[in-house]
Amino acid sequence: MSLQGNSVLVTGAGAGIGAAIANAMAEAGADVIVADINETKAQESAAAVASHGVKTLPLVADCGDVASIDQMVKASVAAFGKLDVIVNNAGVTRAAYIMDLTEEDWDRMHRVNAKGVFFCLQSAARQMIEQGGGRIINIASIAGRGFEGTSNAAYAASKGAVIALTKTASQQLGRHNVNVNAVCPGVTLTPLVDQMLLDRAKQENKTAEEVLADLSRPIPIGRPNTPEDIAALSVFLAGPGARNITGQAYNVDGGLITS
Repeated sequence: MSLQGNSVLVTGAGAGIGAAIANAMAEAGADVIVADINETKAQESAAAVASHGVKTLPLVADCGDVASIDQMVKASVAAFGKLDVIVNNAGVTRAAYIMDLTEEDWDRMHRVNAKGVFFCLQSAARQMIEQGGGRIINIASIAGRGFEGTSNAAYAASKGAVIALTKTASQQLGRHNVNVNAVCPGVTLTPLVDQMLLDRAKQENKTAEEVLADLSRPIPIGRPNTPEDIAALSVFLAGPGARNITGQAYNVDGGLITS
């Protein structure tokens, strides 16, 4: 599958799933804008992307701030002349029981995971409508489908919002040749999940390895995701084979959730 000639913006691309998606897009031939709130991580990830022989641009962006989002999209278009694909991957969470969540927790997670995804989508769609089309890929989660092993209820609510947004946006943007889909990862081995495992291990008086084993045991296929598993589907949704796919939310979870 070739994405040669495409310009792809990936948010939260400094590590984990975002970095894997950025690399996979580059391997498929796309030029990649690597956006992250951490400048050092953005630059390191962009250097890895550049090793595939494509053009790349590291950007510092706060995906919970609308002005920063708009500037990120404008800088992407200024650098590559267009924006074919955006992958809205940036997200935050923490391990917490529902009764321990605070207003600050709720606001922090929804600021990036829900509000941020909406305004990244809107800003990218504005450019895509002008240029005649594009692809929007939102990274949601099986937490948004009711996965009982989610890190917390506020996170689950934010990811449920992403799934709903994906469906509505696809209906309203389809006439502009803009496809909107979501990827819903299950248990995935990333630095963010590593921290969540440590937090939950403290709460449950277990080791992080034991917590991961608890989360992995119910997976029918017998293993958690790697970031590359999420990246593979993202590349497909960005490519020509997915030209008539929109409004869908695909689980990548080894069969953990069946709806």
